[in-house]
Amino acid sequence: NKLPRELDLRGPTELPTWTLFFAVCAAGIGGTFQYGYNVSIISAPTEHIHKFLNETWQSRYQAELSPSMLTLLWSTIASVFSLGGLLGAHIGGSLAISLGRKAALLMNNFVALLAAVLMGTSFSTGLYELLIIGRFLIGVNTGKGQTQPCPLYIGEAAPKRLRGAMAMGSSIFLTVGILAGQVAAECELLGRPTYWHFLLSSCCIPAFAQLFTLPWFPESPRFLLLDRGDELKCIKGKPSCLPAVQNRSSGWEEEAMELEDIQKEHFALHGEKARKLWELFRDRSIRWQLITIILMTMGHRLCENGSIYFYAGYVFEETGIPQDKIPYVTLGTGACECLTALTCGLLIESMGRRVLILGGYSLMALCGGQTPCVALSFQQYSWVPYLSMACIFAFILSFGLGPGGVTNILTAELFTQPSRPAAYMIAGSMSWLSFFTIGMLFPFIVYCFIVFMLECCLIATFLFFIIPETKNKTFLEIKREFHQLNFLKAKEQDGELCERNHLSNEL
Repeated sequence: NKLPRELDLRGPTELPTWTLFFAVCAAGIGGTFQYGYNVSIISAPTEHIHKFLNETWQSRYQAELSPSMLTLLWSTIASVFSLGGLLGAHIGGSLAISLGRKAALLMNNFVALLAAVLMGTSFSTGLYELLIIGRFLIGVNTGKGQTQPCPLYIGEAAPKRLRGAMAMGSSIFLTVGILAGQVAAECELLGRPTYWHFLLSSCCIPAFAQLFTLPWFPESPRFLLLDRGDELKCIKGKPSCLPAVQNRSSGWEEEAMELEDIQKEHFALHGEKARKLWELFRDRSIRWQLITIILMTMGHRLCENGSIYFYAGYVFEETGIPQDKIPYVTLGTGACECLTALTCGLLIESMGRRVLILGGYSLMALCGGQTPCVALSFQQYSWVPYLSMACIFAFILSFGLGPGGVTNILTAELFTQPSRPAAYMIAGSMSWLSFFTIGMLFPFIVYCFIVFMLECCLIATFLFFIIPETKNKTFLEIKREFHQLNFLKAKEQDGELCERNHLSNEL
């Protein structure tokens, strides 16, 4: 397991911290940023798009558009984004394996550019069909970028001791995208009646930004060695992504240890190729990891603030916030989530993943229970709507501090290289299905935060008994921690033999 001789001829690297930071920025701007941006901008121009649909229908068929047909068209425009995301989550896994993490991210931007053209020309051509197709394509783009190449690239390029903080970059860019979308959709910018098509087509800006910046950074070193078997390119690319330290000899030591960890995983896997989706469900050694990410992703998505962003005006109107103040309150929710994502990035390497995600779900359960209690018990007081709003803000803060940032990190850490793309594919599918479900059911749930409270309690209980702490552990060490759980009931001889084989392969 010695490092190759070529490594000894290289000198210590300089200023790689900035290289890693800018690589995370280049990956995030066209990945999770696009998702947050396109989720938050769709609610602002609702009335303007309704007017466009009415006028288009009138000029095309010389008849008034019925309310039921208007609802159907608008629901199609809003929900087709989720269907595109579901398709993108499946395509992203295959592209990340065949093209590589970096190339898959770059190719994904051309889908966003096509979507921007279609949505931008729908107004001038009077074709609402282009708007529907454009929303579907931008859904495909965000589904691919959010659930596959972006978190894979960041998680695999980062060193072990900074893996959590750097992987938080994808969550930070998601929240920044939400905030940027809310700001862009304000009436003073692109929220005017004649600018809504420019607002929807502005998704081309982050796509161009990634196309111009990401090519300057190396491919994921783990992908190069473990998937492609290209040792020299792995050695060439890894040092540029390692963190600089004050002591140059220490930095060289850390670089060697990181490369050695990759090689240990390479030998343990015996050259195993990327696994198919169905193969994960048949593998007993990752059974509980799979159950964990499915439940964790569903909980993350069902409690996520995307449902609130889709119906932000409805939520705050029901709590009594004046109509003219609702856009600014909604903007405040995006700013709060962005702030907590940054805070989570600073705390995750010191406090660990387990503390943050359990604490986040516990606080969400507390805030979710307090919101309806306050609203029902003190309806006669004028200050109640503002206290209810404070509970909603606290719910959002708790989400960003725990589940919002830690979920994607744990999805990457619970699996080794061959299983990771398929695991992200499963997590992405569950994420988009849950997103579609909550978007459809949220308006019909009378006290939605009570549902959120019960869900948070159940998921926190499950994670407390199942999930281990993964901070400062290699992917092989994390997998070994799950072996006892996966083979707990294997008393018979074949079960014990299977466990010994898995452990010996990794040793």
